[in-house]
Amino acid sequence: RFEVIREGDLVLDVGCHPGGWTQVAVEITGLRGLVIGVDLLASAPIDGAHLVTGDIMDADTQSRIIDLLTEGQCVGGQLLPEIPTDESRLFNSIVSDISPSLTGQYDRDQAISMELVAMVFDFTLPLLAPGGSFVTKIFQGTGIEGIINAAKNRFSRVQRFSPDASRNSSSEVYLVCKNRLPK
Repeated sequence: RFEVIREGDLVLDVGCHPGGWTQVAVEITGLRGLVIGVDLLASAPIDGAHLVTGDIMDADTQSRIIDLLTEGQCVGGQLLPEIPTDESRLFNSIVSDISPSLTGQYDRDQAISMELVAMVFDFTLPLLAPGGSFVTKIFQGTGIEGIINAAKNRFSRVQRFSPDASRNSSSEVYLVCKNRLPK
């Protein structure tokens, strides 16, 4: 709907378990794309994707993601030897479906969700190319305007989106950020 992933893109899927968004990203990016998924839980292998099991906030996990991103060109999901370029390889799209382990205490769950979104944003934004997209699940509530304002300083288009599949009573929405502004 928002065309945040295109053929040939380099995509990072944060919170990828069980793998549905990763599969969609692989289909869209095609043979020249690169899709990296990361989650605390292991996912079944997905042809054309590189899956990392670990905490996105852990330095070792971050290093593995950066290594996969910078390792080389990708054709058909297979990394080829590095081809020198004048520019670093950066992601075109970052999608995050990360969610805290819910406690049932809404205020606490929402605060933890906001913190996760902010941490993912802080780690991944330097890895996102100018013109790139960032999409994240977020729980509405205290602090959401701060995240939205931070995004508006870095993207030309920022909007909230509530999928039809979400329950009417759900506070879960997606923040869709398009066209990352140059530094």
